[in-house]
Amino acid sequence: MRFSVFAAFVLGMAAMATAQNANWNYEGKTGPLRWGKLDPSYRACSDGHEQSPLDIHGAHLDKALKPIEFHYIAGPVTVENNGRTIVVHVDPGSYIVAGGVRYNLVEFEFRHPGEETVKGKFSDMSAHLVHRSADGKIAILAVRLLENQNFPNALLAALWKHLPTTAGKSEKVAEMINPGGLLPADRGYWTYMGSLTTPPCTEGVRWFVFEQQVTLSRDQLRAFANIYKMNTREIQDPHGRRIEANE
Repeated sequence: MRFSVFAAFVLGMAAMATAQNANWNYEGKTGPLRWGKLDPSYRACSDGHEQSPLDIHGAHLDKALKPIEFHYIAGPVTVENNGRTIVVHVDPGSYIVAGGVRYNLVEFEFRHPGEETVKGKFSDMSAHLVHRSADGKIAILAVRLLENQNFPNALLAALWKHLPTTAGKSEKVAEMINPGGLLPADRGYWTYMGSLTTPPCTEGVRWFVFEQQVTLSRDQLRAFANIYKMNTREIQDPHGRRIEANE
């Protein structure tokens, strides 16, 4: 639970609305097109110029970009249904090094359909691995998931056994879960500066979107879609931002 509080305070991904912040969701009067008007603290959702997600196209190759270093460890996790998505909270210890900065893994969560697009095409789902540096910088890794009944996802198979179908419910998973099981074999990526894709839509977030997709089965996709039919934000205006590729 300490990570739910941490995420609410630092990352703006709280499980429930608080007294100071207006409720938001993915449709109707509290949907994405209205987020910026729901609360003064959400103003960046409508007025920001570095918002996410983006459509990935026209990326510029930057040979100076180094591969991301992964230092993920297996451990117990807590799977939470926060009323807007499924969030997997991890114990401390896993981290990445990107651009010479260490970012500690806080949690990972899922979107249906995939939130970011590539040349206008959506993936079936996406997983966002949320990291934070010691000085508060945020880095999010986006893994695009592609449905293929012949290739179920082993990590999702372990997690989905504990999938809470009711908002506000969570379940601890004693089985050792390594977040690295979500990563593609090819770690080539696109990167850009963006924002959180949920209120308060905080900017200054470094995004890494993996080029290679990872598979999940039709049954795994349906299990999530039965809980959240749609929990994605629309594609945002890049406002001239440069998307770079490391290979």
